[in-house]
Amino acid sequence: MATDPFPQRLPTLDQLGVTDPSSVSPSEVATEWLNTFSTAIAQNDTAAILNLFLEDGFWKDVIALTWDLRTFEGRRDIEKLLDARLAATDLREFSLLEEPLREPVLQKMFPDLAWVRFCFGFTTRHGKGTAVVYLVPLPGSKWKAYSLLTCLDSLTDSPEQVGLLRSTKSDHGTWEENRRQEVEFSTNDPTVIVIGAGHSGLEIAARLKYIGVPTLVIDKKPRVGDNWRDRYNALCLHDGIFYNETPYLNFPSTWPFYSPARKLADWLEGYAKFLELNVWSATTIKKASWDDTTKAWTVEVNRDGKVRILTVKHLVFATGLDARPSVPDVPGKATFKGTTMHSSEFTSAAEHIGKRALVIGACNSGWYITLSYRTTLHISSGHDIAQDFFNHGIDVTMYQRSSTFVVTAQSLVAMLSAYYREGFPVELADIYNTSIPNAAIRRVYQRVVPAIAGTADKDILDGLAKVGFKTNHGLHGAGILPLFFERGGGYYIEIKAIEEGILNKADIVI
Repeated sequence: MATDPFPQRLPTLDQLGVTDPSSVSPSEVATEWLNTFSTAIAQNDTAAILNLFLEDGFWKDVIALTWDLRTFEGRRDIEKLLDARLAATDLREFSLLEEPLREPVLQKMFPDLAWVRFCFGFTTRHGKGTAVVYLVPLPGSKWKAYSLLTCLDSLTDSPEQVGLLRSTKSDHGTWEENRRQEVEFSTNDPTVIVIGAGHSGLEIAARLKYIGVPTLVIDKKPRVGDNWRDRYNALCLHDGIFYNETPYLNFPSTWPFYSPARKLADWLEGYAKFLELNVWSATTIKKASWDDTTKAWTVEVNRDGKVRILTVKHLVFATGLDARPSVPDVPGKATFKGTTMHSSEFTSAAEHIGKRALVIGACNSGWYITLSYRTTLHISSGHDIAQDFFNHGIDVTMYQRSSTFVVTAQSLVAMLSAYYREGFPVELADIYNTSIPNAAIRRVYQRVVPAIAGTADKDILDGLAKVGFKTNHGLHGAGILPLFFERGGGYYIEIKAIEEGILNKADIVI
């Protein structure tokens, strides 16, 4: 789609000047590097630490050293990180992790790209963490870090109240009243307000609750899960179950791989209840102001028509990627005799029997309009809603404004299945998924996406081309991830509509 402006390159064997390193012992390579790293850290020897990285290597930090999500690229930036944060965080107590799934392994990503991945534990002034290192070979049997992730897992002063640390208090007849007071914040204000009771908002609240931080979740909808219940009836998630797990409470093994929206809504409602999260539904924030002297927020909350003033240390916005509909101004819309609506207002094609439908937008999001008393125009969730119209016997036309990145759900699952799969701990999957910098992931997917398009997804993409549907390989040829993070759209994850040949039976307008 766009020209590639990025200078980063993958550390291929040719670029490094070496051949296939298959004969090495990953454990020996990891142990030698970690011992040298540990000694250099203990001696505060910045030059020695930097020498363990490629010139263009990465150090990615999640909370451990920076209290932030940061990626440092190249030795110069890594040196700045070390100068600013190494002494302050007291990074120490390194231990190679060798249990299954964390042990050192040689990974061959492509015929010309190989690295040793290993994990080690560490301690800082504030807690314990996990690191993931990717070492690449150099001439002379040397190995240097292409990338290092440091991720803080726990806080020394606020351990998670789980397992052996769970509550052991016997509660005879007082639990209900205690929960009522906790939810109402009868005697105190929360420390944190989370705005939005969707997946992210509830997960943040759960994590905070079980490290002892009083947290209140506020949502404008009447029930937890309504952000999914209020969408169209045919909505079903297009990504698999392992990508949507919730902390402390996993989906049962009977849960379908692709979650129906209303089923997921009920799960989130149950999750909030079983985790005893403090949620005020049908509640809005009228205004919030920051006091730089007290370092606190004053938040005016409207709940059931009653206003309450809360003083909190933190506000977290978990309002979603696309919480506000984007409705373009279509010429002639004001004088149009039919009904118009955004896809967020669409419920079911059953309500439009006898009309003709025009779906504008060929991705996973957009908006919807009904044209005259006979025609329905929909921009968004294009394929899903077109399929719904088709299933109800309605004459439907899809209007594609620009080319779309299309990937089958099966191929997407295959791309994620290295970590997000049956039996793989989701916490470790998240760490591995985070461990490689986005710049490197982009380069990897620039190879993977065309390969999948030319093999596993070839028949579907060829079929789309035959009916005039335009496809692409995503931003910078890297598929779905840059589209998701940079545009929040422009892609379609195919589960059923194309497979059933609906686009061969519906009109396509480019």
